[in-house]
Amino acid sequence: WLSFVPKPTDSPPAVRESADPVNRAVEWKPTPTPYDPRLMQTGTDDAPGFFDKGSYKEYLAGWGKSVVIGRGRLGGIPMGAISVETRLVEKIIPADPADPNSREAVLPQAGQVLFPDSSYKVAQALNDFNNEGLPVMIFANWRGFSGGSRDMSGEILKFGSMIVDALREYEHPIYIYFPPFGELRGGSWVVVDPTINEEKMTMFSDPEARGGILEPAGIVEIKFRLADQLKAMHRIDPQLQMLDAELEACDDTDDSAAIKDQIAAREELLKPVYLQAATEFADLHDKTGRMKAKGVIKDAVPWAESRTYFFYLAKRRIAQDNYVSQLRAADSSLDNNGALDILKGMCSADWEDNAAVLDYYTANDADITAKISEMKTAAIKAKIAELEKELAE
Repeated sequence: WLSFVPKPTDSPPAVRESADPVNRAVEWKPTPTPYDPRLMQTGTDDAPGFFDKGSYKEYLAGWGKSVVIGRGRLGGIPMGAISVETRLVEKIIPADPADPNSREAVLPQAGQVLFPDSSYKVAQALNDFNNEGLPVMIFANWRGFSGGSRDMSGEILKFGSMIVDALREYEHPIYIYFPPFGELRGGSWVVVDPTINEEKMTMFSDPEARGGILEPAGIVEIKFRLADQLKAMHRIDPQLQMLDAELEACDDTDDSAAIKDQIAAREELLKPVYLQAATEFADLHDKTGRMKAKGVIKDAVPWAESRTYFFYLAKRRIAQDNYVSQLRAADSSLDNNGALDILKGMCSADWEDNAAVLDYYTANDADITAKISEMKTAAIKAKIAELEKELAE
């Protein structure tokens, strides 16, 4: 793993040349059914994965098996990787050698769920990657935290909060990506939300992924209860409207009872249809286009193009963060957004095009360095003037 670590701790990542083309498609694709998440990173012989061929190395594999941690290279850029196990795994608790009555326990753990051990594993990995100076790819595909009484006694809340602490203190870029057919729900969204560390965290999604606190079925249970469904039926369905009119005009008790029975039968017939339509409508709110419109993700990135997109983004962020740190060191009054505004004002390329901005940084490095020197000189002169004013007083 030392090959992934930069020589000095405060230098950019140890980028090296890669024989694997950056612009190739990611051919191995996740499926709606459970799969091995390692194949997203490594691919197979016939279908290459996200990282450079042969570069991905898993670590911490023996515990917290519902999360897969590793390091890989993207176009030669070293990165940490956190992905989610979608299959059922087993947690083995060994027998206590000091207790002759104890036995080994095997506990099943569902996929796409954060347990106490896997939560701690994520937090530990983030701390390690931070110390190693690595940008991180989080392939987010969690449906939430495990909240049973066993997990509460296993301190799931403490280990979940450790993920938030690790992300808040992270000093390098973090890219959160929803893979195809992946989803991010409930408390698991809370602990990886980009607002935890807006300077470093960015969220993206494949068009086939979903994201939201509640799943569609849960939204429907809360927002479209049976009473609301019946109101919608009577507002929309022509047959129910006709029966309602007949019931209102009817004076005979027997006829009214018969009409009410017809209305009840019609409502029972329509319930599954309206429930399915409502669930589909709720699902539309969780799709990538809606997430982007609401501003919770930065961009929609198709899985096949994700390797190219994140390579240029990571390469750009390495150069950009280096310039930002130099600008802030030159002028202590600048914050991160102020430094970015200076770079954005200088940049003649489309600010949203990572490859174009990277080309601009490469071609105009001398101009940017001169601007940093100019700002440093101006900041020193301002400081001297301020000190002279204090002495005069």
